Amino acid sequence: MKWLVLLGLVAFTECIVKIPVRRVKTMRKTLRGKNMLNNVLKEHAYRLSQISFRGSNLTIHPLRNIRDIFYVGNITIGTPPQEFQVIFDTGSSDLWVPSDYCNSSACSTHVRFRHRQSSTFRPTNKTFRIIYGSGRMKGVVAHDTVRIGDLVSIDQPFGLSVAEYGFRDRSFDGVLGLNYPNKSCSRAIPIFDKLKNEGAISEPVFAFYLSKDEQEGSVVMFGGVDHRYYKGELNWIPLIQAGDWTLHVDRITMKREVIACSNGCTALVDTGASHIQGPGRLVDNIQKLIGAKRCGFKHYVSCSVVNTLPSIIFTISGINYPVPARAYILKDSLGYCHTAFKEKRVTTSTESWVLGDVFLRLYFSVFDRGNDRIGLAPAV
Repeated sequence: MKWLVLLGLVAFTECIVKIPVRRVKTMRKTLRGKNMLNNVLKEHAYRLSQISFRGSNLTIHPLRNIRDIFYVGNITIGTPPQEFQVIFDTGSSDLWVPSDYCNSSACSTHVRFRHRQSSTFRPTNKTFRIIYGSGRMKGVVAHDTVRIGDLVSIDQPFGLSVAEYGFRDRSFDGVLGLNYPNKSCSRAIPIFDKLKNEGAISEPVFAFYLSKDEQEGSVVMFGGVDHRYYKGELNWIPLIQAGDWTLHVDRITMKREVIACSNGCTALVDTGASHIQGPGRLVDNIQKLIGAKRCGFKHYVSCSVVNTLPSIIFTISGINYPVPARAYILKDSLGYCHTAFKEKRVTTSTESWVLGDVFLRLYFSVFDRGNDRIGLAPAV
């Protein structure tokens, strides 16, 4: 997930986070794919009493599923507003978009912020640097009005990239980080925290519903939880420690056999990661158990065996969260089937995993900053 820090200019704060790097395509048949989700939502009209956090002013913001690689939504920055397409990412904490000073080839393919056209723009001299799994950027901190749907943050600090590397072919302009403030590379207050502190969000929570096969239908919601996007009850899981969306995992099993996490481990719940990532040795073991053969950077199986492969079960706080083969086996643009398990780039002294979009398409996720916990329930 993370790369080694590169030595930067003296004025730059160095920071490493992650971003999804490969194209994947799931094969699952879903309610959304059958146009059933819209019918469910119409049959169950919105009522405040249906929100898990009663009394909340709920803001639901649409996201688009870009080929199951990442999920993006539109925000605006400046006065008059300029629109950008960003990844809503729980694995990082900084908001940034390209600047009109950026001459990198990656910036030329994305929307750049025209600071001279904004009457509310306020510059600073603070600079920073971030290294992602798919590239890197360096930028300067600025302030301006940022809007996420009906949510407005005035004089919000954000990053303007002055150089980008590796993002040229990515279908997003920037990143909106939703992790804790201590994870900020720019040391600026994240937009969620500023909105929360100013009372724009009545409850300090946000949640994700990530669609499966359809481009439309995904949402991120702020200030409350709409129960229509999940089935049953939310299972609340405490964070290992406040300051990061990381959970304790009891074990990872297949056919009742423990295949990883035998003594417990950690897992970051990350909306900015496409795959399920883990230690190389354990990921390789999973590939062997399901008969996957490496070719290049991926492990492939015959598409004809997908229905015969077992589920891989993550047990978290005593609750089983199965990931069936139809979720962890993906089909590429040529019709070949490969696995959604990926080796983490950085090893740690303890066993740690990343539960990315492959997992989160199955489970509706609630990020509760007020109680330092995550809620999970089967997605509709």
